[in-house]
Amino acid sequence: MDNHQPIACTVSNLSGVALARTFLFKFVSLLAAVFFLASYSLVYLAHDLDRAEEVESAFYTNKAMQSLEKSLRSTVKDYAFWGDAYKHLHVEMDADWAYVRQNVGTELYTDFGFSGVFVVNDVNSTVYSVVKGELKPVEVEEWLGQSITAILVKAREGAATETPTTSFIVIGGVPALVAAAAIMPGTDPTVMSDDRSPSVLMFVDILDSAKLEMIGRDYGVNGLRVATSDEIGKASVFPLGENGTAGSLHWSPSRPGLRLLGLGLPLIGVAALLVCLMTWAILRRTNAGAKALDASYKSLQSSQAALSTSEARFRDVVEASSDWVWEIDADWRFTYLSERFEDVTGLSRDAWIGAAMDDLLSTELGTLSQWLSIPNRRPDISVQCYYVDTKGQERITRLSAREMAGGGCRGTATDVTEEVEARRRIEFLSQHDALTGLPNRTRLQEFLDGKLKALPTVKQPLVMLSLDLDRFKPVNDLLGHAAGDRVLNEVSSRLADCVRHGDLVARVGGDEFVLILTDVSAQEEVEALCRRLIESIERPIVIDEQEVFVGASIGIAMAPNDAREATELLRYADIALYEAKTGGRNTWRFYAGDMNAKIIERRRLESDLRFAIKHGELRLHFQPRYRIADGQMVGAEALVRWQHPERGLIPPDTFIPIAEESGLILSLSNWVIDTACRYAARWPESLFVSVNLSPSEFKRGNLVERLQKILFDSGIDPTRVELEITEGVMLEDAEGALKVMRTLKRLGVRISMDDFGTGYSSLSYLRTFPFDGLKIDRSFLNKLVESDDNMSIIQAIVGLGRALSLTVTAEGIETAEHLQLLKAVSCDEGQGYFLSRPLSMDAFSALVEVGETTGNKRNV
Repeated sequence: MDNHQPIACTVSNLSGVALARTFLFKFVSLLAAVFFLASYSLVYLAHDLDRAEEVESAFYTNKAMQSLEKSLRSTVKDYAFWGDAYKHLHVEMDADWAYVRQNVGTELYTDFGFSGVFVVNDVNSTVYSVVKGELKPVEVEEWLGQSITAILVKAREGAATETPTTSFIVIGGVPALVAAAAIMPGTDPTVMSDDRSPSVLMFVDILDSAKLEMIGRDYGVNGLRVATSDEIGKASVFPLGENGTAGSLHWSPSRPGLRLLGLGLPLIGVAALLVCLMTWAILRRTNAGAKALDASYKSLQSSQAALSTSEARFRDVVEASSDWVWEIDADWRFTYLSERFEDVTGLSRDAWIGAAMDDLLSTELGTLSQWLSIPNRRPDISVQCYYVDTKGQERITRLSAREMAGGGCRGTATDVTEEVEARRRIEFLSQHDALTGLPNRTRLQEFLDGKLKALPTVKQPLVMLSLDLDRFKPVNDLLGHAAGDRVLNEVSSRLADCVRHGDLVARVGGDEFVLILTDVSAQEEVEALCRRLIESIERPIVIDEQEVFVGASIGIAMAPNDAREATELLRYADIALYEAKTGGRNTWRFYAGDMNAKIIERRRLESDLRFAIKHGELRLHFQPRYRIADGQMVGAEALVRWQHPERGLIPPDTFIPIAEESGLILSLSNWVIDTACRYAARWPESLFVSVNLSPSEFKRGNLVERLQKILFDSGIDPTRVELEITEGVMLEDAEGALKVMRTLKRLGVRISMDDFGTGYSSLSYLRTFPFDGLKIDRSFLNKLVESDDNMSIIQAIVGLGRALSLTVTAEGIETAEHLQLLKAVSCDEGQGYFLSRPLSMDAFSALVEVGETTGNKRNV
């Protein structure tokens, strides 16, 4: 027996070593599979992220080019389908109207960046060319370096439907976008088309590197540029034109997957290295123990301890992952859940072990067990599942699964709730206003297109309300943009409360909203809604314990009565809105055909006024002002007149509001002040000149600098210049107006308050602001004989002026009785038709010359 015992021990030891090595090799294989799966998943996720970023960049590049084409088509359409353009560019080529009057001239380069503007007549000859803002005699094909026959054909084919065309081309190796449209009368009823082939208006926008980079920044595309020959055919390339005939664009998409790999792969590598070191140490110890010890209980305990340590390490690696691991049996019941399950979900592992997987997780496509049972299901595809956490909130997890050899499945689950919600938020913001949450222009366009495709009828029309807030700008100017945002949110809520389910309220601009009504059959219903909307908006809005009041004007257009296309419906609603604002605000107007004619007429007047200011069609008249006590002429008020070559004398009440709205008021006022000062500089030094100022000049006219230059150029003594302002200047921005007026006083000019007595806070303004005089509004003199109250008011105003050391001037003296009553209350100065009508420059000069021999007196 003793001779055989050593042999048995050796065999036993050899068996223990073999078993240890077999177990460790399986363990290493499992760990290798885990690390391989983790690495593969990380690489796949990184590749998927980069691919998604590439697709998204290509999408936004495409959107950018589509938006550029749409913008250019809209711009060329506005100019081409215009009655005046038809008369001056097609019927006859009027370069003076187009370039000198700036109707189709330099501003297209300075404001829109169009490098080329061309007009091709009915025989395909270039009759008008503006290159980089300068008028040049050049043929369009010569400048482009290629034929434009195809573009001209497409532009003329779109004449009937008022559809412009665009095309990408290459100019000198640089891509460019050409927009062309047939020149047609549009909706202008005063222009008749002829039988000739229409002329074509062409705009050329060169997409140089600076413009492409700016477009890329606007759409979140990094490094947008023209692709080189080496880059064409690779990723991140977008062809321009048909099959890339106009070149291609290239960009540098961000690489979130590469950053993920840079962070994740080193961590997995370190973990794998640590596991390998541990495995090597375990294997070495196991071999040494198996060779050194016999098959004893102590050796068995050591092996079990080593195995437990290895399992603990494996468990630690699994739990270090952000995912939770699961296993289910053939009956779809959980047999294993990792400890991360409780950390991620907040649910109890013990409670769910043995429970059905379908009771915890659900999908939008059916039960999870049905998805797992799909034949030949790819193991690398995951599914999005939903479950409810302990707080009752729905959570989203991405689940991957692989089948096990003995039946059942195992896999991982990743919580992606925040990721999904972020994507939903991005999708929401793409169609909604970020401030108010209302639909934006994109959503409005989709909604309109859908409703118009349903073909509304006359009995069941589609109603559009274009709503603009009144008195909103002072809220931003005086209380700040934060207060303005709160007002917009409150107005948005009130608008939504006034409409029914199925209607749409959209915010399309700063304080502009559009409402679409889908179930209105009578005009009375629309008017009732407009009344509710205005009453709701006019209710006070409390901002930081201060009440704010705004109003609203509404323009209304209906389909199919007014238009059948979304763009036309929007345009007609805007025209009606303009009429509502012109009609006094806080009201509504339905679109009517003559409104379009009024807009065209106003546009012509605006164009003619711009020409009149630049080419000397304006005239100044002067109405003398006399000292009432002795009849001495003390000065004159400058009044502007417009002698239109075709329409005759146009009253200031007509063209002054146009100048205010179009921004021409600064040029007009500059001309009036400069002309009046230059002319008054030749008068006797005892006479001053008075000029009216617009409230807008105090906000954006550089008034002080302009006046300082005019005084210097004319050489007039500043004390002989009086500026007349109305109370509206102080009402809009009292603090800013006070600062400007004090600066004006330092120049030496006089300041007078015009139309005194018609405002609400004139007395407080007279005490605060540096006025030299005030003018009694003519309405008091007109009603002087009707009531003694007006006489008392005039007497009180004169007394107030004397108490504040102000010169009091009465306007509208039309009778001898007016003059005697003013003399009785000791009014300082006066002007009116009874004393003198406004005189032309020559007539006023003659009056001054006669006055120099008689002392500039009038028998009063």
